Amino acid sequence: MLGLLKIRVQRGINLPLKDTFHSDPYVVVTMGEQKVKTSCKKNNCNPVWDDELTLALKYPDVPIVLTVYDKDTFSKDDKIEEAKIDIKPYLEALEMSYHQDLPDGVRVDKVEPGRDNCLAKQSFIIWENGKLIQDMTLMLQNVECGEVQVQIEVIPKMLSEDAFFA
Repeated sequence: MLGLLKIRVQRGINLPLKDTFHSDPYVVVTMGEQKVKTSCKKNNCNPVWDDELTLALKYPDVPIVLTVYDKDTFSKDDKIEEAKIDIKPYLEALEMSYHQDLPDGVRVDKVEPGRDNCLAKQSFIIWENGKLIQDMTLMLQNVECGEVQVQIEVIPKMLSEDAFFA
């Protein structure tokens, strides 16, 4: 295990309607065999979840997949769509900055939108309060609209072990 991945699913923006008059969205985050999910927000195409989820980071090549669903009461939940996060740029920035004494607010790296990611706009990897964080706005794939804002942070294995035994 490389460490823990903390992902804060902050909000959805302009999510498409799946039911006639409303959607009840929630997000499922998967990485390999692991799966965690946010709370469900009723009647909202612009939900604010602000849910913090944690996964074990085992393999840097396994993508993180965020799938947005619409909760249905009497039938199977509808899949709205998904977005993927490539963790490799973040891990490279973490390795570069790990042994440096950086001041808060330093931009360690930036990631541009491209074919390899679902970024809606450039994303900065920032050193803040002794941690490396990355805020991202992700476009949902294969739908006419919809974005999800998230923040990721990796707690490296040696730090996560200290946290467990403190």
